[in-house]
Amino acid sequence: MASLKDLTGIQPRRGLEHAILSNDKIVNIVSKSYGHIPNELFFKNAEQMLIDAKLNFMKRSVNRMDRAFIMDFIIADGNQFSLKHSEDLILPMLRFKNSYDGSEKTSGHFGFYRKVCSNGLHVSETKIEFSIRHTKNSTDLIMPKLNQLFDRFLDNEFYSIMNKFDKMKSVEIMDTEAFVRAILEETKLFRYECSDKNDNPSKRSREVIDILSNEAILLNEVPNLWLGYNAFNSVLHNTLKKSFYQQEKLDRQLFDTVFAMT
Repeated sequence: MASLKDLTGIQPRRGLEHAILSNDKIVNIVSKSYGHIPNELFFKNAEQMLIDAKLNFMKRSVNRMDRAFIMDFIIADGNQFSLKHSEDLILPMLRFKNSYDGSEKTSGHFGFYRKVCSNGLHVSETKIEFSIRHTKNSTDLIMPKLNQLFDRFLDNEFYSIMNKFDKMKSVEIMDTEAFVRAILEETKLFRYECSDKNDNPSKRSREVIDILSNEAILLNEVPNLWLGYNAFNSVLHNTLKKSFYQQEKLDRQLFDTVFAMT
């Protein structure tokens, strides 16, 4: 965060005194009292939570145009779950979000990581609560101890949601195109048809159908609701242009819609 006057040589109006710079680009204009949380502080403190809890983890990060950021911590600590298939492993995951342009709330929550396709599944309700203390010259981030939070997540959500995943896996999809059409009619995620005059599946609909079919072949299984949900999840996170918050919200909607079919 830097003085806008120093950067431009022009006196800014009150409430717009500072600029937030990311990789030498101005990505936001804020007041002099704004409590900026740099990634170096936020993600470092988040990682220290896992280190202090003595958890083994892998991490991955996403940078959206130097303005919005996520870091996922995938916990490889013996709490993995296999969905009736040795290759289809689910691991607990923590996601932390930050943004410099105000597009994302600085936050953290538990989720799931599906190893076979590297997808994150954001259907948990357990959030990581922390406090931010703004002082005159700095911003302090006070993070909780993770041990009890992680144990509570495992007790309250991890295995109960795993049971839902298993239930979805037990329901076969007889007609993949009809399944994709039904989900899209319910969620309005995107249009199923190519156009008003062409009833064939659109490019995105075809992508969901192809992912669903390919995963069934890869895992030597019949198409089922679990694979259907993950096919939509893959397109949501890898193809559609949505914010991290929108992706997580739509992920939960997709999950509830598909699970209702069980």
